[in-house]
Amino acid sequence: MAFVSEDDLHHSSNSTYRTVSSSLCTDQEALLDKLLDHSAPRPQRPEDHFNGAYLIFFSLGIGGLLPWNFFVTAKEYWIFKLHNCSSPDVEEDPENSDILNYFESYLSIASTVPSVLCLVANFLLVNRVPVHVRVLASLTVMLAIFVVMTVLVKVDTSSWTHSFFAVTIACMAILSGSSTVFNSSVFGMTSSFPMRNSQALISGGAMGGTISAVASLVDLALSSDMTNSTLTFFLTADIFLGLCIGLYLLLPRLEYARFYTSPARTAHVFSGEEQPSQDSSNAPLVALRPSVSPTPPLRPILKKTASLGFCVICLLFVTSIIFPAVSTSIESLDKDSGSLWTTKFFVPVTAFLLFNFADLCGRQITAWIQVPGPRSKVLPVLALLRTGLIPLFMFCNYQPRVHLQTVVFQSDIYPMLFSSLLGLSNGYLSTLALIYGPKIVSRELAEATGVVMTFYMYVGLVLGSACSVLLVHLI
Repeated sequence: MAFVSEDDLHHSSNSTYRTVSSSLCTDQEALLDKLLDHSAPRPQRPEDHFNGAYLIFFSLGIGGLLPWNFFVTAKEYWIFKLHNCSSPDVEEDPENSDILNYFESYLSIASTVPSVLCLVANFLLVNRVPVHVRVLASLTVMLAIFVVMTVLVKVDTSSWTHSFFAVTIACMAILSGSSTVFNSSVFGMTSSFPMRNSQALISGGAMGGTISAVASLVDLALSSDMTNSTLTFFLTADIFLGLCIGLYLLLPRLEYARFYTSPARTAHVFSGEEQPSQDSSNAPLVALRPSVSPTPPLRPILKKTASLGFCVICLLFVTSIIFPAVSTSIESLDKDSGSLWTTKFFVPVTAFLLFNFADLCGRQITAWIQVPGPRSKVLPVLALLRTGLIPLFMFCNYQPRVHLQTVVFQSDIYPMLFSSLLGLSNGYLSTLALIYGPKIVSRELAEATGVVMTFYMYVGLVLGSACSVLLVHLI
């Protein structure tokens, strides 16, 4: 539970959460685990000196989601670019108006649909392509795409606004796909490490959102030129992605990382039909796996992670249907006062900073508290209860309103409170479900299970993003 040593928890990952069963399959899995863990003297687990591996995974988590967060939080920049940026007084095209009103929804769909396709591909490549190839290739693509978007910041796109919109959506799709391959590959790799490293990776993603929100506020406060501030914004992402490449190359040099990624501990996935020999206790480790399946067995993973997968899908569905499409369009009730807070800083603080900081806090809490457990019925109930947040945001001061004219919550404190609750519950509950997944299966299936848990996450994001378009039109 909450106060067990992470190393000890990982070491006993095949037994801590296993339900009691008398089936032959379970007995054979237990036998396999004993052979893996006790057939030879176990080397002493090295310490993570100066939390080096933890900090690297935390940084990789930041880098994996920082580009997406920068895309989303640069709302004023997209409004500027998708208007006639050279002649803003020109009469607005109705089609441009549609693009601007629903840009966040288009961006969400462009980021989630390719992500699901890339997740399926990544699952099929788990045993075919080494993890370091997938990680470095995806990081390189992310950096290349973001460099292109950085260059376009200073390009006058007023004469080809629709083409710029198409290029932006295409770049977002490629960026999201490569980011998904990167995140799912690294998350699958952390399944071989103690749970605290998976938590570090997930918390890093939330830190990326917080950094981008803070950077956006600083730009709004200090910079008077939209293109200069956005250029600084995007260059930061370019530099950090380059840093992530260097940090990942540094990881294998750590004794702690080499111990948990050594072949003796992380063998290939077996097909699920192979059965270890009953009298092979003195046989070498290689004899336990006469053949290696190129594709991990999906059915046993789905069966064991069904409940956690439902939680992840439900949690991310609720989050993505609200953020960013709905939450970023909630305006201050006192906007007509003309103050900087109500006109310039309300949306960045309420929709981005509060949400991302609360999300970070929720994820970081899981480093010390892990309640409810992976088999608890409370976790799915809490995930379902979050659907009540959807009408709460709908009845805040969302603008423009066409069909639903009633604004129930007549104070700016309500969207701030709801955003904090959305972020805190998303961070805590989704992190629990994600880090539990690879720990309730056998060690051989841990990496593939990490990819499957990421797949659940993106299914929720796709469903939520698609429904967010409908929700926006409904309001």
